[in-house]
Amino acid sequence: MLHINPQGSGGDRALRGTIQIPGDKSISHRSLMLGAIAQGETRIQGLLVGEDPQSTAHCFRAMGVEISPLNSTLVTVQGIGLGNLQEPDRVLDAGNSGTTLRLMLGLLASHPDRLFTVTGDHSLCRRPMGRVVKPLQQMGAMIWGRQGASLAPLAVQGQRLQPLHYHSPVASAQVKSCVLLAGLMTEGETTVTEPALSRDHSERMLRAFGAKLTVDPHSHSVTVQGPTQLQGQSVVVPGDISSAAFWLVAGAIVPGSELLIENVGVNPTRTGILDALMAMGADIQPENQRDVAGEPVADLRVRASALKGCDIGGALIPRLIDEIPVLAVAAALAQGKTVIRDAAELRVKESDRLAVVASQLSKMGATITELPDGLEISGGSSLNGAEVDSYTDHRIAMGFAIAALVAQGKTSIGRAEAASISYPDFVTTLRGICP
Repeated sequence: MLHINPQGSGGDRALRGTIQIPGDKSISHRSLMLGAIAQGETRIQGLLVGEDPQSTAHCFRAMGVEISPLNSTLVTVQGIGLGNLQEPDRVLDAGNSGTTLRLMLGLLASHPDRLFTVTGDHSLCRRPMGRVVKPLQQMGAMIWGRQGASLAPLAVQGQRLQPLHYHSPVASAQVKSCVLLAGLMTEGETTVTEPALSRDHSERMLRAFGAKLTVDPHSHSVTVQGPTQLQGQSVVVPGDISSAAFWLVAGAIVPGSELLIENVGVNPTRTGILDALMAMGADIQPENQRDVAGEPVADLRVRASALKGCDIGGALIPRLIDEIPVLAVAAALAQGKTVIRDAAELRVKESDRLAVVASQLSKMGATITELPDGLEISGGSSLNGAEVDSYTDHRIAMGFAIAALVAQGKTSIGRAEAASISYPDFVTTLRGICP
């Protein structure tokens, strides 16, 4: 249980400081995976040392890959080359990490004559895997599991897969990445077409590691030419904009605040949170813009400002899907109505984030209505301290910690330790900027 009562006898307290955020979780996962299947050594700086990347490292170590202990300074991966993952003598456990399990399935399914069994924690075993299993089966994969191989635990018998042009019904970087990884060992061209642009970290990193990859931005299509061989690289992981989002909202909603968030990855497929907050009137200024290992990076300065409601949906949603819980907090403090649509994907995350945000934020006094694919929030009212539950969802836990900064009275967040999944130092950082 995390208790937050920053206001004491009343009145908001301005937040001040410079914040270093943890490494990008998406890029951390991919650097470990591609390093594992490449030839030669991969050196990773700035890796996120959270529970999810630990799960990825644990799984690949079990398949014969030498990975040094995870830290944010330097991690080395001794790649064993594509097609050389060993059949493990135990069940591969992805923990709480959907990225680990979904992306890894593409590699396991394309390793002929090897049997793999994969599982995760209670939460992950309830989350849908059919969205990646279906295209893999169309490529010839043999996968078994609960409810027609739509839920983990899953058993995978590696096969020589056939190329596929997959038209994904959802814009999902995990689906796209899984199919592209399977295509690395498939003879011919494997293509994924999406209804909208999803984050492109896999495409950037696959190219850096030497994959033959083409992108058609007009049709939202990506094609990989297989078979191919990857070469180990030096990777610098930028700060995670999903982690920065909590401080961006905090700096915007706590009166008198000014925060500088350093080394934030601002890949345009991930900056929907900046677009949404600026549309609401947030004062956010990028500084020191630069490229680091193929990814755009900037420092972000945010100052408190009067926010207003807006409509959020369509092609913007895949670019801020993980940030919607904390964006809902900003909307609750904004003047006017905010409507979030096209976000049904949030129902199959670590929790049903739409239901949890609606039920728990309403406990704090927000006027919020749950929609089938989003939320309707009538902002402008003050929040009150309350006892809320994170449902062991890291983004929910951190989002309510930010809401607590402007609530009257004490807020208690149940199972807040979930924050360590993506941001182990969140509470320490929070205390460091609170006066």
